[in-house]
Amino acid sequence: MASEPTPRSHRQLHHWVADRLRSDILEGRLRPGEWLRQERLAQAYSVSQMPVREALKQLAAEGLVEHVPYRGVRVVEFAAEDVEDLYACRAFIEGMAARSAAQNVTDEELSDLAGLHEQMVRCRTPEDLAQYRELNRRFHALIFSASRRSYIVRTLAQLWSAFPTMLWSNIPRIAVASVPGRDEPDAAEHEEIVAALAARDAERAERAVRRHIESAGEMLVAGMRAQT
Repeated sequence: MASEPTPRSHRQLHHWVADRLRSDILEGRLRPGEWLRQERLAQAYSVSQMPVREALKQLAAEGLVEHVPYRGVRVVEFAAEDVEDLYACRAFIEGMAARSAAQNVTDEELSDLAGLHEQMVRCRTPEDLAQYRELNRRFHALIFSASRRSYIVRTLAQLWSAFPTMLWSNIPRIAVASVPGRDEPDAAEHEEIVAALAARDAERAERAVRRHIESAGEMLVAGMRAQT
């Protein structure tokens, strides 16, 4: 786990510990299913066990860790069924966002969206995988932000705070390579989403986003099940 100076003032200590834990989980230093022992974490972060305990409660509320009765706290580990549920939720909510975005997106936002798509097309895997995934996150975030639906924006922003970074760490082969068979469909589907939004066609945009997410989810789950 990475170390950096521990704050002693101007911030509550447990928030700092939560930030460190969150970073270590999302960046793969703490692995899915790994048990998080308060004493060991307190030593690693040079703090007492109290802020660690409070930080773990905060991360449990965020869904990054889970409390197992009589055993302790561990990093959440996704099963294939969890991924199916996650993508089903994404498809529905992001589809709603795309419908609204088609009616509210600005010309500047459309230009930014097209630019992100063009940058993704130029990426090559696995060399540019990290860059591609960041561009993809920004692509989807721009769409739901353009919906101007505050509850949808907050819900999806929270969902994406751990997704997909944490999810990749559950699938070692996919963590360092794209999902098999997804590169070309991704590009075509992103292009269709941009076109639907540019046409201000709400139904087409919703349909394009839902199909995109459902297809990606199906192939990811297939990849997960193939490695078991």
